[in-house]
Amino acid sequence: MGVPGSKKSTTVRADRRRAARRRKAALRLAVVRARLAVLQAVSPRRAARLALDLWCTPPDGAGRRRDDRTAPGTLTTVTTAAGSRVVVETWAATGGEGATSPDGDPAGTRALTEVGVVYLAHGWGGWRGQLGAFVEPLRAAGYRVVAFDAPSHGDSGPGSLGRRRSTMPELADALATVVRSHGEPAAVVSHSLGTATTVLAVRDGLPAGRLVLVAAIADVLGELDGFADVLRLSRRTRELLRGLLSDVAGRPLAELDVRETLRTHPVPPALVVHDRADKEVPYPVGAALAAAWPEGELLTTDGLGHHRLLRDPEVVRAVVDYVTPLRPDTPVEPDLARRGA
Repeated sequence: MGVPGSKKSTTVRADRRRAARRRKAALRLAVVRARLAVLQAVSPRRAARLALDLWCTPPDGAGRRRDDRTAPGTLTTVTTAAGSRVVVETWAATGGEGATSPDGDPAGTRALTEVGVVYLAHGWGGWRGQLGAFVEPLRAAGYRVVAFDAPSHGDSGPGSLGRRRSTMPELADALATVVRSHGEPAAVVSHSLGTATTVLAVRDGLPAGRLVLVAAIADVLGELDGFADVLRLSRRTRELLRGLLSDVAGRPLAELDVRETLRTHPVPPALVVHDRADKEVPYPVGAALAAAWPEGELLTTDGLGHHRLLRDPEVVRAVVDYVTPLRPDTPVEPDLARRGA
């Protein structure tokens, strides 16, 4: 039996911690704005370089550090063309209706020949353990599962800009490098900015049977505009920032826009999973993306936010059903309409 008032006191402490974090974040933002205001008056180019550094710094937080793996996989590393060391974790298939042993016997008595490979791609500031809830269900469906940490994320080495710095094209290159080492994807399951980097990799020629885009970001340039608004950047500083970003990316910034890729490049079928209560990426973003996707389906949830989607049992089951061609090809339930704890 619980101690009277203990639940209330725990809630109060949690509220105080959140309030303290908000105050600290507000103070940091005020300091950055003040510094940028001085730099913009003296040297807009230096202000743009500082803004670039901030833009290329992945965020931190408990939701992004969560580990939902039930068991460790086999660790290996690959190296991108830019020289970044990427940590890869692999789990062998354990079952599935179509999985067989090498000599054709039913799965279960000998090493399995998987029915395909599914890749898990985390988002900005995330790591491979965040998508751990998908591992065992996908293995049971006959898939080998491959997850990785992008440069300057998780256990991987620094990116080309140094420790704790990375870029969207760098995340896309990491996925492409891992795929070249571990085999063509039956599907890629990605989260948040990882959805946009996956689409960028597809634009650049990554083969994939299907995509699952969880809490998808579609308009990266719009995100950049919002970032500039928060920092109160001048028009000149914004122009310089865009030029610096294009130089770092090694490509026109328009190519980072998921919607532009849909207009100009073939893409595989995709399931878009988005929650109505997502505070980081509004629900209409996912709904519009699913509507614009040539072979797109939308899975709507209610009350799971931006991160809990990744460990919700119903979402996991729907994703596994979608990427598994061994079952009847029926659309997923379009609206789970459920509330997460």
